[in-house]
Amino acid sequence: MTKLFVYEYLTGGGIDPDLAGEGSLADLSALIVEGRAMRDALVADLRALDGVQVTFASSRFEHVDASLAHCRAMPGEPMSDFVARAAREHDYAWVIAPECDGLLRQLHDAVGAARWLGCTPQAIDIASGKRATAERLAAHGIAVTPALSPEQGNEPGHAEAAMASRRWVVKPDDGAGGLDTFLFDRFDDASAEYRARLAAGRNPVLQAWVDGEPLSLSLVCGAARAELISINRQQIGVPDHAAPGHAERVVEFSGVQVDQIALQSEEGRVLEALAQRVVAALPGLRGFAGIDLVWHPQRGPVVIEVNPRLTAAYAGLSARLGRNLARVLLESHGVTVNASATPAAQCHAGAQACGAAS
Repeated sequence: MTKLFVYEYLTGGGIDPDLAGEGSLADLSALIVEGRAMRDALVADLRALDGVQVTFASSRFEHVDASLAHCRAMPGEPMSDFVARAAREHDYAWVIAPECDGLLRQLHDAVGAARWLGCTPQAIDIASGKRATAERLAAHGIAVTPALSPEQGNEPGHAEAAMASRRWVVKPDDGAGGLDTFLFDRFDDASAEYRARLAAGRNPVLQAWVDGEPLSLSLVCGAARAELISINRQQIGVPDHAAPGHAERVVEFSGVQVDQIALQSEEGRVLEALAQRVVAALPGLRGFAGIDLVWHPQRGPVVIEVNPRLTAAYAGLSARLGRNLARVLLESHGVTVNASATPAAQCHAGAQACGAAS
């Protein structure tokens, strides 16, 4: 029996909603819904496998069916300590967490490489920063939108490429889910926002906005090869105009539609080749990884960022593709299990405790 621990940061107690500011509570609620969808899809896939026993992390804010094996941090226990403790009670740990503030890397270190199901720390470190990712991919000849300083925006070369869209975006270098992402029509306004965030001790990036169709690629990455399994359409909205008295428009991510472009289509073959180039440029991507990009009308696909973890696209993807992706991902880490004949929705393992379960 292979024992697996699944930890999703938001539903696993990583953030206390009671401590969230009023302005950020709606954003946090949306992210919790997204995190729960990923976690539940992964747990369902794992529970449909023979020879696998799965326990997931929950929090005091969530009611969990008594038939599902789950555990919680003890009162006052730091999340990294909880994850490390729970991981030691299992053969492997599967962590879903944002890269912001080095969180995903910290949880990797808490779990340890021997039990970690995911990307290597080297790949996490690079992919956690939009600036570092763009620099690495550009060095390998992959089309990206570079991170600029206000001074660089008017330099020859940078200005020519960037001003093609004549719009600019400022966002956290290590942000996820479109949080705190603003679009500006004037470079000076974007520069002012960038400088203000920098002065406040935040770590922003300033980039040219790339016009076109927002897409994402879902990959299964093994030690020897990577497989592109789905080309998805991202639902990203931008108001037509800024609110009165504001220069910025808020960019909102509202979901993803999976498996929207056939892998064997002409566009699919171009994206397959791009995915393989990205994986080659970022050694250490393992298991599930996502690539966010925009298909520009003239430039073709432009990579925006790489996600070294499970993404929102995972939810519903196994059913859509007719494959248990958890099994495929485990095999990419050298963990071999068999698919059960029992549908995940009907498979109920008894509730179990790991440490302070409730």
